[in-house]
Amino acid sequence: MSALLALDGIDVAYGKVAAVHGVSLAVAPGEIVTVIGANGAGKTSLLNAAMGLLPCAGTIVFDGKDQRHRLTEERVAAGLSLVPERRELFATMSVEDNLRLGAFRLGAGAIGEGLESVFARFPRLKERRAQQAGTLSGGERQMLAMGRALMGRPRLLMLDEPSLGLAPLIVREIFRIIADLKQSGTAVLLVEQNARAALEIADRGYVMELGRVAMSGSAADLAHDPRVIETYLGLGGAPP
Repeated sequence: MSALLALDGIDVAYGKVAAVHGVSLAVAPGEIVTVIGANGAGKTSLLNAAMGLLPCAGTIVFDGKDQRHRLTEERVAAGLSLVPERRELFATMSVEDNLRLGAFRLGAGAIGEGLESVFARFPRLKERRAQQAGTLSGGERQMLAMGRALMGRPRLLMLDEPSLGLAPLIVREIFRIIADLKQSGTAVLLVEQNARAALEIADRGYVMELGRVAMSGSAADLAHDPRVIETYLGLGGAPP
């Protein structure tokens, strides 16, 4: 299957400090691909480069089109979306208004359909649709950030540390929702420090260390690799 997103030889630097070195990866339509690694491995920088938020060297191709000279807004319009680690919600606006902003370019009819779809996927957001985003719990804020991105009908959703700071029960719910996205045809590029949870739902994975891809392969193979188990999965070993 041809790649929906293909990154080839991506380099990202902050001044003279290199954060990403020659990283290449691909995501096929409807596929869940995870990038795992320690904090500071360059995972977030890679997503931001793909989204056009950071300058980079290398090639970024989405849906067969070169993205290097496209603005972030143009990449969103093409079907590429990012939920950042800090979620970046509008705290003083209501849940519903935050969601509506995710589909501002699609028109009123699409906004209504999008709200119905998001509320079906995240019933808790429907209960809190008039509540200010800044008053939500951490898990609810993550759901809102994901829902807002889905309002734009992305073909590929990039998620940066969606489990960060959340209680274990909420983490399981978030990962169940991510797995369900595959059934609806949405591809997912998941950056995550919770390697066990990420590998359980992913089709393929990449391990980043010090800004480079150290390992790659099927999620099942990585989950049973001794080095991944020792470094990222801990004493509990590979997931079932």
